[in-house]
Amino acid sequence: MSKKTAVVLFGGQSSEHVVSCMSVVNVIDHINKDKYDLLLIGITEEGHWIKTESVKEIRDESWREGKIRAVLSPDAGMKGVLLLDGERIELVKADVVFPVLHGLLGEDGTVQGLLELSGIPYVGCGVLSSAVSMDKLYTKIIVDDLGVRQAAYVPVMRHQLKEMDEITARVEASFSYPVFVKPSNAGSSKGVSRAADRKELETALLEAARHDRKILVEEMIVGREIECAVLGGGNQPVTVSGVGEILAAAQFYDFDAKYHNADSKTVLDPELPEGATEQVREAAKAVFQAVDGCGLARVDFFVKKDGTVIFNEINTMPGFTAISMYPMLWETAGISKDELVDRLMEDAMRRFDD
Repeated sequence: MSKKTAVVLFGGQSSEHVVSCMSVVNVIDHINKDKYDLLLIGITEEGHWIKTESVKEIRDESWREGKIRAVLSPDAGMKGVLLLDGERIELVKADVVFPVLHGLLGEDGTVQGLLELSGIPYVGCGVLSSAVSMDKLYTKIIVDDLGVRQAAYVPVMRHQLKEMDEITARVEASFSYPVFVKPSNAGSSKGVSRAADRKELETALLEAARHDRKILVEEMIVGREIECAVLGGGNQPVTVSGVGEILAAAQFYDFDAKYHNADSKTVLDPELPEGATEQVREAAKAVFQAVDGCGLARVDFFVKKDGTVIFNEINTMPGFTAISMYPMLWETAGISKDELVDRLMEDAMRRFDD
């Protein structure tokens, strides 16, 4: 059987660039090299697409110095990548693309739209599901109609911050302190802050506005942070993993707590109040299907002491780092990383079958 060519995208222009570079190493390590020839393309934070020769270059970060530029062609007749080496142009045909991209300009429907134009099958959610899942405000609007409980929220637009007193009064009329402030479009908890008074709220709103023009202010939920993995969708059956728990070594699970604090821990198959685990699994599947999910997602919840399950957010290209919950949950369910990556790529190549 002839080998297929898989394009692996990583890096990107978002605040999660570094996380993507960590994730992609694990993904590449678990791609079956007997089935796939790999074309690795790194996207710099400035938006340059660069052909990368090896995982070693990703690990030592020298890939950014590469001289060969790459252009994913939107021409569906080409179905491939143009490599530009000086005046030399080479077309590499692609059978599947694995966009290991987190955050804006990668996980938000932009790259997915380019891939739809190219006609090349790709791993993960489509344009609509990627866009609405990246945008926490629109995810909440969808979930409002599902009957799945979620944190109450007040939406704020960046331009409204010129009237800061009016905005803070609106928030204080809705919630008591503390509250959480989030950019609507961001990942890995970038730009997320906890505000315990008006001064902190103002600071948090300005910080969130650095990351997005849409901001959410949410009521504080006191509960355990629980995550669930979803696989399938599209023309494949949807399957849901067991649950995992995040034990954050900080007031909340922000970027530093996730990736820079060794005291943050994950617990697989935690003991939850009666019925809560199944509620989480059912809600994860419902949210995934409501946003028209395909391929994979991690869905995050809070579980309160009384067993109440509250939806937090959905991530359509969850982390694949050494400490990421998504692959660990499937390993606990009996699916190895090798099998998981292979399944994602096989399912991707069937996405245009119907």
